[in-house]
Amino acid sequence: MEFIPQFGNVAFTIVAFIAALSIIVAIHEYGHYIVGRWSGIHAEVFSIGFGPVLASRVDRHGTRWQIAALPFGGYVKFLGDADAASGKDGAAIDALDVAERRRSMHGAPLWARAATVAAGPVFNFILSILVFAGFVLASGQAIEEARVGTPKALPADMQVLQEGDLITSIDGTPIASLSDIHGMSEAVPLVPTLRYEIERDGVAMTIDAVAPWIPVVEAVTPQSAAMAAGLEVGDVIRAIDGEPVYAFRQLRSAVEASEGGALALDVWRDGEMVEFTLSPRRMDLPLAEGGFETRWLIGIRGGLFFEPVTEPVGLLDAAQYGVAQTGFIIQSSLSGLWHMITGAISSCNLQGPIGIAETSGAAASQGLDDFIWFIAVLSTAVGLLNLFPIPVLDGGHLLFHAYEAVAGKPPSDKALKIFMSVGLMLLLSLMLFALTNDIFCP
Repeated sequence: MEFIPQFGNVAFTIVAFIAALSIIVAIHEYGHYIVGRWSGIHAEVFSIGFGPVLASRVDRHGTRWQIAALPFGGYVKFLGDADAASGKDGAAIDALDVAERRRSMHGAPLWARAATVAAGPVFNFILSILVFAGFVLASGQAIEEARVGTPKALPADMQVLQEGDLITSIDGTPIASLSDIHGMSEAVPLVPTLRYEIERDGVAMTIDAVAPWIPVVEAVTPQSAAMAAGLEVGDVIRAIDGEPVYAFRQLRSAVEASEGGALALDVWRDGEMVEFTLSPRRMDLPLAEGGFETRWLIGIRGGLFFEPVTEPVGLLDAAQYGVAQTGFIIQSSLSGLWHMITGAISSCNLQGPIGIAETSGAAASQGLDDFIWFIAVLSTAVGLLNLFPIPVLDGGHLLFHAYEAVAGKPPSDKALKIFMSVGLMLLLSLMLFALTNDIFCP
């Protein structure tokens, strides 16, 4: 396994990982803190990191905000908590008067405790929704009209259309919208150019140009064969094993046919031809309708040879996109976990701290946009993990609160200690299993 990715060094990877984790943890813990404060529960400590305190200050509410030396997590310690995991300090609570006990986590009403616990994961989801919505607000959405926006940089021998051209047909097939172009991606002839009928400045004309779905790299997946080989956004794949490539589906077919064997790529990059050799990797992909599809992949995404014309997106549509994207990550994560448990897909899909750190660095190396997007994805994953009904996690605490709501009393202190110990063992076992995946999985 490559512990040091080719895009950078160990320090870069660690810094990117710490930055991503610190943002996510800060949002998660702030959710606990602010909802607890709104519910009348006093937070004594808000900490980013564990261990020796590097810097701290006490605010007007009496909460000490601190940064600790080990930046791999964080916590909020409420009044009456024995530790960062919100264990009960019975002696301290017994010493409080009635008013002060109401301000403790364990003396507050059930609704206040449940809301405070749930707020951490909820704030993680809110962060993800806001980031995804922000991206679509900033970029807009493609209009349905099949009009060329900005043509991408391509080799000089590749004939393309001009900005503003309206496509009315491709190779004799009428085109009424951008969706029609997407729909014919699997049917276009595999030839250097196609015949286009277009309108340019109000004048109808016929012109020869490259196929809409040429093999141009729009995105590179972190920890993929393409990233390991050094492929970059904007690269144009001209040939595979010496055979010319005219459409992205040729690349996909060659990758599938290789069954993991090495492929030689001739790539155009910034006016020069570069050669790459890489071996596709077997990967499990979540499907929109549920379940997974296992395929050989090199880890790139293609697109049209031009950027479509876009239009602004309203706040409501952007919010709906953010919710849908977050929901898809939750659904595919749960589905992936179930498929791993049943053996339908490889358990190597579960990453540990090393894998997450490498992905953090890979995303950061591709630019700020990719890094922010990765933070949103990881924030959803952290929020979901914390909702698992495992003692020590937020989901475990919510399970205890549900028991209290039904039984009319909380579990005994002895039972809580046992459950917390079991939960800690389960969590450590899961982390060890994930770490083993990082080390031994291909």
